Amino acid sequence: MKIAVVGCGAVGSYYGSKLVRHGFDVHFLLRSDFETVQREGVQVLSPAGNFSVRPKCARDPVEIGSADLVIVALKTTANDQFQHLLPALVGPRTRLLTLQNGLGNEEVLAALFGPERILGGLCFVCLNRVEPGVISHLAHGQIVLGEFGRPAGPATLELVDTFNRAGIPCRVTDELGRAHWEKLCWNVPFNGLGVAGAVGLHAVLTGHRDATVNLGPCLTTDQLLAVPEWEKLIRELVGEVIAGARALGYPLPDSLVDLQIRRTREMGAYKASTLIDFEAGRPLELQSLFLEPLNQARKAGVELPRLAALAAVLADLEKDRAVSRALRIS
Repeated sequence: MKIAVVGCGAVGSYYGSKLVRHGFDVHFLLRSDFETVQREGVQVLSPAGNFSVRPKCARDPVEIGSADLVIVALKTTANDQFQHLLPALVGPRTRLLTLQNGLGNEEVLAALFGPERILGGLCFVCLNRVEPGVISHLAHGQIVLGEFGRPAGPATLELVDTFNRAGIPCRVTDELGRAHWEKLCWNVPFNGLGVAGAVGLHAVLTGHRDATVNLGPCLTTDQLLAVPEWEKLIRELVGEVIAGARALGYPLPDSLVDLQIRRTREMGAYKASTLIDFEAGRPLELQSLFLEPLNQARKAGVELPRLAALAAVLADLEKDRAVSRALRIS
């Protein structure tokens, strides 16, 4: 199987390296890390055992050509680049697997390449890219994988088996939509509050911040769970995500609230990806992680006031950061 990995940050590099280690023909499409990875390969630091691999590297998708499987692990803020990055990788029998956060990514890919090619994967993993070509794996690692808009067929079941044999824990789902909402039960509170914690609890509860007040520090997962008021808000946000999922026909259980808290305590002082993006001055994944879930719930007749307030604060912060980025460029 020839595999192309598009978006070689923490997620793409980690899972791509696992596949390289298992002997697959894996090509990394790289930008900033190209020279480092081409020269030194990728190093994965993990409590399960450190390892390093040397994937094939390319700067241009034309250099890779059509693949059997394209793994898309870009930030969703780069989805407007699909038309530039992906066509050269897609042949008559290519399948595309998005491992991106949030909602709406399969729909964008389906509009470009047809829904029958599209797979979605939810990564339940604790990872950080700590420097070019170096990935720190802290905990977990399972992928829940399904087909877009239909139950999983034989080819998808075979892919799940392939991932498991490559040391990537993977299970299939016939309800990809439900799996997305289950993942949002973690992403919404911990990605969102990690950043929004910088403006304080009152601002997050009300959806309004005083722009004249300097931002405080962002909050790691252990810091959020160490304060009862923040933990209470986390539980409320997970409850709202569950309510939104149920309105859309996905009967998520209330037990997910305690499950998310328990799993997150195991992570220790973890920085969620949105927090890392914020600290690095990169755009936030607002649309896929916060606004699209909010919009879908509203269309289904359910208001999610805590999520709405959180999204408003994050949008305000992102607006300020966008202005700052524009000023630096000019």
